[in-house]
Amino acid sequence: MTKPTLNPQHAKRRARRSAMQALYQWQISQQNLKDIEEQFRVDQDMSKVDLDYFHHLLHQVPGKLDELDKVLNGFTDRSIDEVDPVERAILRIGVFELQYQPDIPYKVVLNESVNLAKQFGAEDGHKYVNGILDKVAKDLREVEIQAGL
Repeated sequence: MTKPTLNPQHAKRRARRSAMQALYQWQISQQNLKDIEEQFRVDQDMSKVDLDYFHHLLHQVPGKLDELDKVLNGFTDRSIDEVDPVERAILRIGVFELQYQPDIPYKVVLNESVNLAKQFGAEDGHKYVNGILDKVAKDLREVEIQAGL
């Protein structure tokens, strides 16, 4: 029996969603990332998730936390530690993708981040996420934006 082919965009979207939830858990509990990843792989339906991208985000975002937060602190109206934990996890993933994943168009990064904030964030959290990441994108992806891509 052959394994069904995953739609790469959908699998990456699910990886981003799972990584956001796992990073939220990490921010709140300070639990070991490997333990969180194992828990997700056991307790969650990860059959349609791009597991490599989930692993990548879950380990690279915390690994570059100082750099990501420095970028965010340049654009937020408060310390990143004062931002709602859900929006904080989303913003960190968004900045990571804008800075380190040039293969992902900035519009995709913004759209995916806003959708996560609509689904999991506070009532108007998506507006905050969109406003911050739009400013970050103009800084980090200026050439791409000017080219109209």
